[in-house]
Amino acid sequence: MQLSVYVLGREVATLEQSGDFKSVLTYRPDVAANDFVSLTMPVRTESYVWDDQLPPVLQMNLPEGYLLQVLQEQFGPHIGASPIALLSVIGRNMVGRLQVAAPSAALDEPAKPIEVAALLKGDNSEAAFAALVRAHATSGVSGVVPKFLDAQTEGVSPLARHKKASLVTRRHIIKGSSAQLPFVALNEHLCMQVASRVMPTAKTEVSDDGQALVVHRFDVDDQGQAHWGMEDFCSLLGLRPAAKYDTTWERIAKAVRDHVPGTQRLDTYRQLATTMLLTYALRNADCHAKNLALLYTSRADVHLSPAYDMLTTSVYAGFGHNPPGIEFSGKKTWAPGKNLQKFIAATFGLQPKEQQQLVQAISDAVADVGPQVRRAMKQHPGFEDIGKRMLMAWAEGVQGLRD
Repeated sequence: MQLSVYVLGREVATLEQSGDFKSVLTYRPDVAANDFVSLTMPVRTESYVWDDQLPPVLQMNLPEGYLLQVLQEQFGPHIGASPIALLSVIGRNMVGRLQVAAPSAALDEPAKPIEVAALLKGDNSEAAFAALVRAHATSGVSGVVPKFLDAQTEGVSPLARHKKASLVTRRHIIKGSSAQLPFVALNEHLCMQVASRVMPTAKTEVSDDGQALVVHRFDVDDQGQAHWGMEDFCSLLGLRPAAKYDTTWERIAKAVRDHVPGTQRLDTYRQLATTMLLTYALRNADCHAKNLALLYTSRADVHLSPAYDMLTTSVYAGFGHNPPGIEFSGKKTWAPGKNLQKFIAATFGLQPKEQQQLVQAISDAVADVGPQVRRAMKQHPGFEDIGKRMLMAWAEGVQGLRD
């Protein structure tokens, strides 16, 4: 199979599968230097050959879990076994500035509208969200990419075996909750409220029933058109999505040195340091290489994306003892002691005094959002125990940073 690759609607390369486990990407001869497919793949005449079915940057948006199940029902079981076939279905509607389609295929198809305001007021139970996904599953023709992550064991409801669910539209990412992670949408919204007080973040809105989260996309312009290129650190480090926990903060810092211009590097390092401290403060074991990304318009304009996907994971059964998602200094531990401060100073250039000010700002943010958590506990009885554990986790996390 051969597909065309586009940057902001301009055809820049061809992608083809070579045998069962190799992929080849070849740039067209007239491509501008800033129309690169990946920061790791500058424009050149020589083809890029990967010992994998797709280059890492084109694995970023591949659906898994429930959506993959729906697509297999509609297009046949071969879709799940062939990443390039799956990409041919969903590739016209991905996060970032890339599109992938069959040669000469139309890139813009009318999207089925989703009334976000009604969704925030309506029923967002598992069954309702599953129906929404089915209505928008064929993203290659609907203009919507629903993406369900992390398949689990068999369950009763359509989403019961999937921990997280998200539906991507031109302007928003819409996430549901599940039986495995009750009120995960509300949990994430509250964590993002903390983060937004100390660093740039994606804007979030939570539904009245606490079961759905609307995240405003930051890779598009005011009209919902693609503007920024976006690559997560799985792509930047050449990792498959399944290896998202198999990296280190040291490798992430090196990737920043490799790809972020010197004029923007200090701000990027400060944001990474803030993200790292928030990971410990919020007890977020789901901070991994897919949840950190760079945004860019050219090689001279590259910076860390706003924070997204922040969550207090320790409140859920089966996740309470999970270590941090990314290691530093060879360890994953929630009790790093002074090693964390030393590491941030040596790696990101934030000296102890500046770190102390940042920890105080995080502490103030946690205190500021605490009343929102308590109000949510009163509004949603099913959230009461989760909310209590969130507040306890935050208190322990902030105290750990102070110690």
